Amino acid sequence: MSSSPILPLLKRVPPGAWVAAAWCAGMALTFLMRVRLPGELAPTVRPGVLFLRWDGLLTHLLATVLLLTGCTRLTRRPLVAVAVLLAASVVATLPLSVAEIPLAQFLSVYAALYFVAATRPLRTGVLALVMSIAVPIAYVSYRALAGWPAGTSAELVVALTAVVAWLVGRSVYESRRHDADLTARATDRALVAERLRIAREMHDVVAHSVGIIALQAGAAARVVHTQPDAAREAMSAVEAAGRETLSGLRRMLGALRESAPGEEEAPRGPAEGLADVGRLAEATTAAGVRVEVEWRGERRALPPELELSAFRVIQESVTNVVRHAGTDACRVCVRYGVEELSVEVTDRGRGAGQGAGRDAAPGFGLVGMRERVALLHGEFAAGPVPGGGFRVTARFPVPPPGTLSEPLPAVGTVAT
Repeated sequence: MSSSPILPLLKRVPPGAWVAAAWCAGMALTFLMRVRLPGELAPTVRPGVLFLRWDGLLTHLLATVLLLTGCTRLTRRPLVAVAVLLAASVVATLPLSVAEIPLAQFLSVYAALYFVAATRPLRTGVLALVMSIAVPIAYVSYRALAGWPAGTSAELVVALTAVVAWLVGRSVYESRRHDADLTARATDRALVAERLRIAREMHDVVAHSVGIIALQAGAAARVVHTQPDAAREAMSAVEAAGRETLSGLRRMLGALRESAPGEEEAPRGPAEGLADVGRLAEATTAAGVRVEVEWRGERRALPPELELSAFRVIQESVTNVVRHAGTDACRVCVRYGVEELSVEVTDRGRGAGQGAGRDAAPGFGLVGMRERVALLHGEFAAGPVPGGGFRVTARFPVPPPGTLSEPLPAVGTVAT
């Protein structure tokens, strides 16, 4: 079982820690603005009467306690946490003797507002934003009604900055939700594609062998009394085809899942490819339908997925000949070109629309072959041949010779 990936260091820091860090940065900025730094003739802001007195320091301590309380409740009760942080910003402003809540005292509120907007539903985020805007407005309004100086323009900047922090957090929320939707859709598409792939493999593995089994069993039933030796050979072929089908299914199921601990893994053989066309032709010929195979061009190793798809097209086409064509022979032609591989299966049977049922009967043979070829950006065609019969053609784009491996010897080829 794979372990969960480790989060980046910054993402492992809880939101309350970021809010506390913003508070510390605001307090440090407030202090630096009230001392004369090197190169300055005077402090940027004159310290208030209570800034360094015991009651002023006690007020700052109370604001810090409120800040820590809000940080601990941010993830569980975000609106309560924002309210407590706003109260901390107001309390921290009292000993500064200023006409407005400074931007530095609102840094922790901005951090909390961003977190709420980025992780909570829209209603919660809007309520937090309204609270963050209402507090500085109420602070300035109270000072104006009391006849004290009020920094209206400064509080406007504070409120607008709160809106910006909320918008940034909300954009992060929408981006995450969009990414989650895309991931869910991609997962659904992958599941559908995997189901189609499994369906194609099951159809290709089972359909051919079952067709051979039915043909051999029918032949054995007809000659069981008159030719017992021929019937015995037919039943042996049925047994061999059944074992081959079972082996293919075991390989497929073994590839679809990992073995549980202590469970014996099903034996897996190499994926089938064009090298197995000869074996397919021999098995079909033994079942009563002669398959002639013609190889053209220089045989060479191809990508495994291309080899498998080409073999499946040939296998399904031959299976259709056995089941529907009503003929005793078919021809398979495999052409290795410089830029493409083409396979063609033709027969002189009943073709389509003449009772063969090749297209009339519901099935997925031609659909599955077309999907296989399309997945590899190839071309597929299937239809009746003028004068009788049926032809299936598939063309696959392939890399040029020599880019994969050495050419294969043309052993066991049959030219017609």
